[in-house]
Parts: sequence; C-alpha cells; structure tokens
Amino acid sequence: MNRSDVVDARPDPEALLEVARAEEAREKRGQLKIFFGAAPGVGKTYAMLEAARREQAVGVDVVVGVVETHGRSETAALLEGLPRLPLRAIDYRGKRLAEFDLDAALARAPGLLLVDELAHTNVPGSQHRKRWQDVDLLLARGVDVYTTLNVQHLESLNDVVAQITWVRVRETVPDAVFDRADDVELCDLPADELLERLREGKVYLPEQARHATEAFFRKGNLLALRELALRRMAQRVDSDVQAYRRAHGIQATWAAAERILVCIGPSENGPRLVRAAARMAAGLRAEWIALHVETPRMALRKDKRGALAETIRLAESLGAEVVQIGGEPIAERVLEYARGRNVTRLVVGKPSRSRLRELVGGSVLGSLVRGSGEMDVHVISGDEGVPPSRRGRLRAAESVRRAPPRAYAWAVAGVCGVTGLCTLLYAWIDVSDIIMLYLLVIMVTAARFGHGPSTLAALLSVASFDFCFIPPYYTFAVADVRYTLTFAVMLMVGVVISGLTERVRMQAEAARGREQRTAILYSLSRELAQLRHKNSIGTSAARHVAELAGGRVVVLVAGPDDALTPVQGTDVELVDDPVEQAAARQALERGPAGAGTDTLPAAKALYVPLQAVGRTIGVLGVTTGEASRLTPIAEQELLAAMSGQVALALHRVLLAQEAQQAELRARTEELRGALLSSVSHDLRTPLTAITTAASVLAQPGPMADDKRREFAGSIYDEALGLGRLVTNLLHMTRLETQGVALRREWTPLEDPIGAAMTRLERDLAGHVVHVSLAPDLPPVLLDEVLFEHLMLNLLENATKYTPPGSPIDVSARVEGANMVVEVADRGEGIPAGQEERIFDKFVRVGGARQGGFGLGLAICRAIAAAHGGTCTAENRPQGGAVFRVMLPLGEDPRATDSTVTQGATA
Repeated sequence: MNRSDVVDARPDPEALLEVARAEEAREKRGQLKIFFGAAPGVGKTYAMLEAARREQAVGVDVVVGVVETHGRSETAALLEGLPRLPLRAIDYRGKRLAEFDLDAALARAPGLLLVDELAHTNVPGSQHRKRWQDVDLLLARGVDVYTTLNVQHLESLNDVVAQITWVRVRETVPDAVFDRADDVELCDLPADELLERLREGKVYLPEQARHATEAFFRKGNLLALRELALRRMAQRVDSDVQAYRRAHGIQATWAAAERILVCIGPSENGPRLVRAAARMAAGLRAEWIALHVETPRMALRKDKRGALAETIRLAESLGAEVVQIGGEPIAERVLEYARGRNVTRLVVGKPSRSRLRELVGGSVLGSLVRGSGEMDVHVISGDEGVPPSRRGRLRAAESVRRAPPRAYAWAVAGVCGVTGLCTLLYAWIDVSDIIMLYLLVIMVTAARFGHGPSTLAALLSVASFDFCFIPPYYTFAVADVRYTLTFAVMLMVGVVISGLTERVRMQAEAARGREQRTAILYSLSRELAQLRHKNSIGTSAARHVAELAGGRVVVLVAGPDDALTPVQGTDVELVDDPVEQAAARQALERGPAGAGTDTLPAAKALYVPLQAVGRTIGVLGVTTGEASRLTPIAEQELLAAMSGQVALALHRVLLAQEAQQAELRARTEELRGALLSSVSHDLRTPLTAITTAASVLAQPGPMADDKRREFAGSIYDEALGLGRLVTNLLHMTRLETQGVALRREWTPLEDPIGAAMTRLERDLAGHVVHVSLAPDLPPVLLDEVLFEHLMLNLLENATKYTPPGSPIDVSARVEGANMVVEVADRGEGIPAGQEERIFDKFVRVGGARQGGFGLGLAICRAIAAAHGGTCTAENRPQGGAVFRVMLPLGEDPRATDSTVTQGATA
C-alpha cells in the first residue's frame, strides 16, 4: 500500500467535524428510547417497565409520567414501587379528564421519565396538541424519556395501514420523531400468539376483544403490520449502520444488506442495464440506485439528452432511486459514491470503445474492477444489432459532425498563416520558435472549436514544419533521423494540448451552466421570500421558469374542492385547451404529466405538482422553446427545486390567509360573545320596563289619567331607547360587513343638528342645550341621514354623563379646509388613557349604570371616517368632555356656479 492509499483511507475531516457537532448537540438533549411494535398487545409497555426497573436498580431516578395498563394485571404489577406524577385534571365538554401533567414533569426533571403512547392526542386545554410534542419539549430540557409506539401510528405508513386494515388511524407521529430517537427496541410477537392473548383477555376486555377480532385484529392484518414493523425497523438499523460508518470514516463495504448500483449514461445500452439491475434487485429484494456521472463533455452533448432522459424515466418507473453527481474521473466518482452508500453490487455495461482508445484514454470498466474491493461488479452486454466497432465509428462520426466546416477551415488557415509568417522571418527566428507558433495555433483552435479541428491543426503543423523548415526543403523526406523524434513529440504535445484545452473549455461551459442554474434558483428564492400575494408569486415564478425553459409558464392553484385556478400574471391562456386541463388535473392527482411524460404526452406543456409540507398546493405548467430543453437531469432537478420554492411560497400565503380567517373567526366569536353579553342585560331592561308598564295598563279597573300617562310615557321612552339600541346595532353590523354607501348632498349643518335634537327632545328636557354655530357656515357634502345619526349618538352620550340642569354645548365652525363640530358635556370626563379606547365597540367607561351597548361612539367614528374625517375626544379644562368631529369642506358647486354666473353677467 502506497502513501496515497493511506491518505485516501483517512476519514473526511469535514464529516468528522459534522459528527462532532451532532454529538455535542445530542449531549445537550435528553435521550429518547422508543419501544416499537406492530400492534397493541405485543408487550411494549411491559418491556418499557422492565427496562425502567433495571435502570432504577442501578440508581437512575425513574418517574412514571403516564402509563396505560388497559386492565392488564402483569403490567400493573410492574408499576408497583415506581414513583408517579399525579395526572392533571381537565374539564372538557362536561367531563373531567385525566391528562399527562407536562408542567409537573418539567418541574420534577427526573433522570428518566416514562411516557406511554407517544401518538396520543392531548385533551384541548393542554400545552400541546400531541403527546410527542410534550416529549420533544422534555428532551430539549435534558430529560431522558422512554415511550411506546405502534407501526400504524407512523405518518408515512398511515395510508398503507388504512389500505390493509380498512381502519384510518387518526393519531399519527411524524417519521422525523421516530428517526431522531436515540434507541428503538422492537417488541415482536407472532400473529397466532397475539390472537391467543387477545382471546384470553390479556390485551382488551372480553367485549372489546370480540369487536377487535372482527375488525382490526384479523390474522392477515397482523401479519401485514408485522411485516411493516420489521421493514421499518430494518430501515432504522440501516440508517444507524450508515451513521456509524460516517462517524468512523469507514470506506469498506459492509455486506449487511444487498444494495445495487447501476451506472447509466447517454448510451444505447442504458435501458438494458436498467432492466438487468431491476431484475437483480427484485430477485435479491434489495434497494437499487441508478447513478449518472455527468462530465463536462456529457453536459454539452445535447444530442444525447433524449436517450439519457428515457433511461432515467425507465429507472424511476421500475422503482430505482435516481442520482446524478458530477466530476471526473468517472470511475473514482462512482466508487466514492458507492462506498458512501454501502453498495454491494455494481452493474455496468460492456465497454464499446476500441482497444486503442482504452489504452490511450483509460478504461472506466477496468478502473471500476480494480478499485471495487469488496463490491461485486456485474458487466452487462449492450443492445444487439450494433457491434462495438460500429458504435465506435458512429460516435466518431458524430464527434466529427459536431464541429462546423468553418472550424476546420480556421485550422487550415491558421497553419497556413503561421507557415507563411515563419517563411518570411526564417532568417531571424529559431526552429524552436517555429514549433511554439504552431503549438499556439493548435491551442487557439482547441479553445475555440474543439478537439477535431485542433487535431487537424496538429497534423498539418507537423506536415508543414517538415515540408517547409526541415532539410531537404519542400519535401517530406527527412535527412536527419533525429527530427523524427521531434515530429512525434510535436504531434503528441499538440494532441495533448488540444485535449486539455478542450477539457478546460468544456469544464468552463459546464460551470457556467451550473452557475446560471444556481443564479436562477437563488434569484427566485430571494424574490419569493419577499412576496405576500399569490399573483405576484406566480408572476415571479413564471419569469424565472421561462428563463430556464425558454417557453410559456402557467401556475394553477388548487381551491377547497381541488378546482385548479390559473394565477394572474402567468400564461393563463395555455390551459384553455381541454387536453392541457386534463394534464394539469393528472399532475395534481398523480404526479408529473404532459409533454415528455407517459401521461397525456400530447399536451403542449409539462405539468408538475407544487407540493409543500405534504400538501399539494397546485400545478406548474411549462412549455419549452426546444424539444430537449428540459430533458437533462440537471434541468429536471432545477425545475423540481424551483417548483418546491414556488409551492412553499404559495403555502406561506395560504397559511397567512387561513390565519387571517381564523383570526377573523375568533374576533367574530368574541364580538358575538360581547354582543350576547350586552343583549342579555341592555335589551332585557327596557323590555322589562315596557312589559311591566303594559301589564299595569292592562289591569281592569279605573286608573288616574296622570298614572296612565306616566305608564304610557314610560313605554314610549323605553321603546325609543330600545329602537336606538337596535338601530346602533344594525348600523355597526352594516358598517363592518357591507361597508358604507354614502348618499352625499350639499347640506347645511343646521338641518342634521336640529333633527337630532328634535328626536332627543324628551332626553334633553332636563338639560340646557347651548347651540353656537358660526355665522355664514358653508354647506357640507355629507350623507344627511348618517350625519344625523352621528349627532344623535353624540347628544345621547352627552345626556347620559351630564348631570340634570347642567348645560350641553353644541358648536360648529370652520378651521382651514375643515368643518369642526363639537359636542361638550359637564360630566366626570374621560379617565386618563381612555381617550381612544372609548371608541372601541362595547366599551362603556362610565360603567354599566349608564346603559347602552357601547356602540354609539364606535358608530360615530366609523361615520366620520366614511366621510373622510375624524372623530376624537378629550377632557375640557372646566370639566367634562368634548367630542370633536372634523369633516373636509370640499368646494361647494353652488358657490362656483354663482361665481361663474356673476362673471358672465359682468
């Protein structure tokens, strides 16, 4: 073993640093151990209690948070001697329920806490909705937790379990919680033994056991659930093995489980390789991966994109995990990835290059075989009908055709130009300088036109150098044999320079392509992070995706009934065609559809679902300017990343809308509660007075006229007050739900103020009202009915808080471009800091003794705002409060007409 082998075998420092950081973060959290089973009754809780007792025996502070025994005596016996936290009692729908007390557990902070049934849904009123969230908080506080979980409660298996058992499990746990667990112990029991325990009453009570046997606990269901649990546990163990290998920098393959890797590329035998790997994986029941290593040369081969895309699509349809990596050499990249994934078998195709080209350029197959180590290498033959030599000639012809004729003309012209220049300067330059000039032509040709023209330039340079500058001149004969080595070296250097220059050029172009894709994705991410409306998100997405695909783009959002609605700002006309609509619907329900797929390939656009947080938000449709624009896997991955970003942005907008609607519903409920609370008192009081007075009037027998008038007046006054309350309530409801439709007219202020005072004549009878209107007040453009209601509420408010006999001041004046109307009382004034709060709905700073809903001032401010004005309140220096309404005057058209008429008369 040489030194380089020793260096390569060392662990990656970055990987070790990442592992160290993960270990440091894990040390700060508590340890989670899950006792995992296929169904209830397999002994998870029993095993958890046994493990807890072992920990208690070695001095660990073990506390029971919550454990469900389900009446099993053996389980209950294990609880004896273990300290328990008292359960928290929560009242819910008239029942008193016992729930795990998270606060008590955090305060107790034991060394080990037992929390049974991780998927349990907490009673409303608890700190978290799910018990696994309680456990997560405990772990974050450094508390170790033992818990139990059944396979049917894993979120990713919910649909599979429902399909098998015909029972939809409502309580689920995210798979990330299961994967983050520090330890998982499988509690397994054969199906027959579990059914026997069920019949013996060791799982459920006899009546419950009979129903369970008829429904969930059928033998077929138990066998399927057991297989799911074993497979999920095997995946967990495999993840632990991979983590251990990364942590210890192990590169050697551990054949603990079969994993197959097939190398695919833009070649004719790709489908055959994929099918062979699929058959092998099916026979071994193994995971398999289709790997494509993209080199700069392959990235520029547009003619091969279609074949590669077809191979990738075939691999995905057969269940492979398709992966693309970049770099060179190909063999080293394949082996590096295979060792990282613990691959046991490599599937590759037979080499189709000639023996000479393999000797010169190296053999990928040979490198894979030599470096495979413990991995088995399976070599599969290519497609029949095209012999390797023929395929080599076809590729050579394609390579030649890639360079345009002008490239070869440039090579010839460049060599001729250098030859002519060196002929003129032959007496003043050395032979080595001539060679350098020829090499310069070769490099420039390779940089601009590629390998074919530069190779031609190298051959012509050697021939021209021999013909023109090596004696005997103007013949291809060589007098000095030593020049033969010079020609060979010159040709070899020219070819090598040509190859290296072309490789650098291709790498630069590939890097430029990657940079462009990264820039598109970064620009899209940055824009979407700042947008808050689906139309602007759709416009941004359409612009960036069109930059990638060079075609038309449409974004469709799914509604509550999964109806797809095009987003404005995208190409909505694209989905006018029924075929496009059908393809979009297929994409929403089943995955990518449309052009380039096997589902409705006649569609113009490719439609991909927009998925975020396990939810399909909508569909992204895109057409391409070129038929092969989106066939490379890099572009497909970029489109998938962009669609994911768009989906997250739309999901954020939808969540914001849902949160807004939830807040609106909460405020509506709060408003309804406040309204009912006010109605229960403020409507009952006048109705009671009306009922009492009416019942007295209805009694038989004589009654004095003054008493009759008194009771009738009481009925009238209470009815008026009740009418005003209902009117205020209706006005506020209309203002908040329907807005205000103003019917403005130029109105003198005397009219609505006088009308309001007339309507409140009985309430104002015990007060002195001082009305002070400035002379020559101009009319104001307002809705007279609404403004009258505003004045009515302000005057009624003043009568409530002004002592009998005290004056109420009403004034109006012009200040600048505003009309100012004030209503001042002589009451106690507004409490400090309440100047704005009194305009809120259902707020009565004077207390309930004043009566009313607390809507009058809120209506006043809403009416003033509808007129473009304001309504404010403040305390008066001489006592009481003043309410000030400011309305914009505007320009009275009658005054304008009068001015115009006067001018015309003059």
